Amino acid sequence: MRGRTQVLIGVVSLAASVTLALVRDRLPHDTGNVLADAPARLADILLPRDSDVISAVVPNGATVAGMLGKHLLPESELSALVQAVTSSFDVRRLRAGNIYRIDRLFDGRIRSFEYEIDPTRALRASRREGDIVFTAEVVELPRVTTQVVVEGRIDRATPSLSEAIEGAGERLDLALAMAEIFSGEIDFNSDLQPGDGFRVVVEKSVREDGQFMAYGPVQAAEFVNAGRALQAMRFTLADGKASYFDAEGRSLRRFFLKSPLKFEPRITSRFSRSRLHPVLKYARAHNGVDYGAPSGAPVVSVAAGVVSFAGWTSGGGRTVRVRHTSGYESEYLHLSAIAGGVRVGSRVGQGEHVGNVGSTGLATGPHLHYGLRRDGRYVNPITEHQNLPPGEPVPAALKASFDAERDQLFAALRRPQAVLHAFED
Repeated sequence: MRGRTQVLIGVVSLAASVTLALVRDRLPHDTGNVLADAPARLADILLPRDSDVISAVVPNGATVAGMLGKHLLPESELSALVQAVTSSFDVRRLRAGNIYRIDRLFDGRIRSFEYEIDPTRALRASRREGDIVFTAEVVELPRVTTQVVVEGRIDRATPSLSEAIEGAGERLDLALAMAEIFSGEIDFNSDLQPGDGFRVVVEKSVREDGQFMAYGPVQAAEFVNAGRALQAMRFTLADGKASYFDAEGRSLRRFFLKSPLKFEPRITSRFSRSRLHPVLKYARAHNGVDYGAPSGAPVVSVAAGVVSFAGWTSGGGRTVRVRHTSGYESEYLHLSAIAGGVRVGSRVGQGEHVGNVGSTGLATGPHLHYGLRRDGRYVNPITEHQNLPPGEPVPAALKASFDAERDQLFAALRRPQAVLHAFED
């Protein structure tokens, strides 16, 4: 038996030598030194795994001890790990559904523990060599940020901005950012038309495992609406604040937002001096615009101002009125709730939350009645918004810098490739 074993070993060794010689003869002469240590590498031994990784999600109402204890960890290990975790992280912030992992040696000892706080951060606890002691810290998860071009169209399959963005493989966050940029030019509730399209340059961060983390600010965007091409680019002014401007350097920020709702709902009743009231069943003036929207949808102030009324009216139910400069006052009726902190005399900014869509007062269903008065007289909000002048331009001293940055960004906007630039954070 011993003789057969020796013969077998000799045959295998000879075969390996011949194979290595043949490979070396077929390669260029300068690669011989690369293979010089090949026999040593061929002799490497793959070590078996010494641990397994447990991956699970935080259950509802979990404590750290209860969450880890269900994995039958040794009591001494469990106690030391819980102490390290609780000393480095507020365990009251454990969120049900978040992922955690335990790297456990086959002898029962814990090598490490990781809990994902959010897509950008994790709590990590590692065993100190030779001790039943763990060191824990909150770490930033590595990410790769790419500058990408996203494009989409409004059509029968994707009739809203959010659906068009999702159809392009992106997330609602980007749709909200675009709606805010163009809110002074497009009413995303009613202005979108089949055939509209958009392109946008934005930074997008993902983790090493490919999980989405966040979008950066939109750098440049183009939206074609009803044949009208609207452009926007982000530019930082001398005071360090960034804002959006069109290609000529005019601010896209208008005195009023086009709508007190982000987008998605539709106009169900327009401004009219005489309209049959759906509840009272007789004709009366309809001093505003009705937007159909789901109950609870957030309502925002169309411009900065001071709250002049926040309470109940017989016909409008829960109502908020905001007084603005230049003699304007906006009003928001039938709210299901008034936002916290919104009271008479409080200041609100443009786009700030003032309440939520409801059906209080004389209403047949959830909707928002949005009204606008100028010098005490009701005016048509839609036409009034359209007649407001454009925003302030880029200061003359910064125009050359603006033009150079604009040319670079809009060149990137028109490139066909999806990824323009990538770098690790």
